[in-house]
Amino acid sequence: SLGFMVGGSYYIGDLNKYDHFNNTNLAFGLIYRFHVNSRIELRGTVRYGNVEGYDSESGNADQVARNLSFESSIFEVAGGLEFNYLNYKMGNKDYSFTPYMFIDIGVFKMDPQTDYKGEMVSLQTIGTEGQNSELTSEKSYSLTQLAIPFGIGFKFNLGKRAALSLEYGIRKTFTDYLDDVGTGTYLNKAELAQQNGTIAANLSDRSPADIFMTGSRGNAETKDWYSMFGVMFTLSLGNPDICYYR
Repeated sequence: SLGFMVGGSYYIGDLNKYDHFNNTNLAFGLIYRFHVNSRIELRGTVRYGNVEGYDSESGNADQVARNLSFESSIFEVAGGLEFNYLNYKMGNKDYSFTPYMFIDIGVFKMDPQTDYKGEMVSLQTIGTEGQNSELTSEKSYSLTQLAIPFGIGFKFNLGKRAALSLEYGIRKTFTDYLDDVGTGTYLNKAELAQQNGTIAANLSDRSPADIFMTGSRGNAETKDWYSMFGVMFTLSLGNPDICYYR
């Protein structure tokens, strides 16, 4: 079956630590399913969404003072396995619905940006944590990253050749830089400006001049997460009348 999906996307990380569905944006994509048997389906997906986060929305005073923000597009390609809790086959009235779970492995492309004096600035290239400078040994993080999407859903048939699915999934990533806030420490702004430029220094810490941030910019113990969820409408590419073995 081949389907179209539409729904939302959001992020969990250093700028939004706990609030699921906060700043949800539109997400959409395509899904292909190959029916192995009534319990197992192979799947491949292509999805596009946007995520964002703001220190100003935090309940932590230090984080609000820091005043960092970001937004990023997410382009994801993934494939994996879907397990039906009940016997299911599209177009078969005896096996017409089921809850399911899925796990994939995927690759996604990100591009964290922020508003700086009315213009969107790509953060990876400027090195807000001193990347590619003499101040640290860190190099620029990659904008292409691995992810493990997993989640749950519910699907049911709409006649012989169509089905509708409701799905929620979250992605474990292996980067702490989806929001450009990683494991680096707050650097001296004057030294950072000399090495990576004034914009890098200003965007490394946007707190008032009388507040001096120290320590790590982010939580080194956790990586960033993002979610994509929504509704899928799928059409059968095969013959629903063909018998199959469970």
